[in-house]
Amino acid sequence: MKRLFTMLAALSLVLVLPGCKKSEEKSETAQAPAAAKKLKIGISIPAADHGWAAGVGWWAKKKMSEYPDVEWVLATANEPGKQTSDIEDMMAQQVDGLVVLATESAPITPVAEKAKARGIFIVNVDRGFLKPVADVFLEGDNKAFGRKSAEFIVQKLGGKGNVVILRGIPSTVDTDRYEAAMEVFKQNPGIQVLAAQPGMWNQQKSLEVMQSYLSQFPKIDAVWASDDDMALGAEKAIKEAGRQNEMWLFGGGGMKDIVKRVMDKDPLYPADITYPPAMIAASIDLAVANLRDGNEKAIADKIPAHLRIDKSQLQEKRAAGQTQRLLKLDVHLITPENAKEFYFPDSVY
Repeated sequence: MKRLFTMLAALSLVLVLPGCKKSEEKSETAQAPAAAKKLKIGISIPAADHGWAAGVGWWAKKKMSEYPDVEWVLATANEPGKQTSDIEDMMAQQVDGLVVLATESAPITPVAEKAKARGIFIVNVDRGFLKPVADVFLEGDNKAFGRKSAEFIVQKLGGKGNVVILRGIPSTVDTDRYEAAMEVFKQNPGIQVLAAQPGMWNQQKSLEVMQSYLSQFPKIDAVWASDDDMALGAEKAIKEAGRQNEMWLFGGGGMKDIVKRVMDKDPLYPADITYPPAMIAASIDLAVANLRDGNEKAIADKIPAHLRIDKSQLQEKRAAGQTQRLLKLDVHLITPENAKEFYFPDSVY
């Protein structure tokens, strides 16, 4: 919802009567311009239950500090019920806009619809709603994430081998990654996908799932963890079982610790793929660019160069009378040859 500014021109008609005191020369009815309403934006993101989410929180706070003229309402949630309540509270506080990274796609879609019905401007980031509710949807290219990951695995295995998969939290992110990877694996009959279970983007859960895989399958050649945090959990299970010389892992996200291991040619991590948590910062820029500046061109121009968005991908999706602008962030394969380009030792993630 665009802010409405009331611009009142102060019209001073001063009647100077004989004998009036100098202090009475100002009209008592003259009015000062009304103060503009301060822009208020709510940010609803998952709690920092793993490294990538911690990076999201860090980037959100950093970006918020760059706009001291905006009133911010920030809330984190570790499950959909809490996030729904957070967004409803933000609506009660009459926010002008929302930046939402959903804990899960399906249960957060209804409250996003409520916010949209009230005219609140919405930027949806990373995990998409199940309906095109948002005004702007900024996501990483998760289909490319899944496809490029799977292509590397197939190439590294020489087209033949046993693979186990760790999936994330149920969301558009996980669905796009998994389905794109499976298309590649199915095109290579020498690749056997033994199992695919959710690790929920959580190290402990992924450790437990990997322990189960190790007890079920005597021969595993590669683990597609689809996330660096899940890869670390799986790695712990593999080492505890003494099977670290039998397989390797491919995570995802560009965590600095994993990138360093790729750079150092650690045999457990031959490659990784980017998926920067800094996308939340770009989403905040987009919200301000629209609500405060009203500048459509800023939708593309506000994306920081280091996120490597192909700005030509700006496109519209229409459904039920709504227009949702879609922006995709490129993802890049990280190998020992280019890992230095993606290694930021001072980063929070």
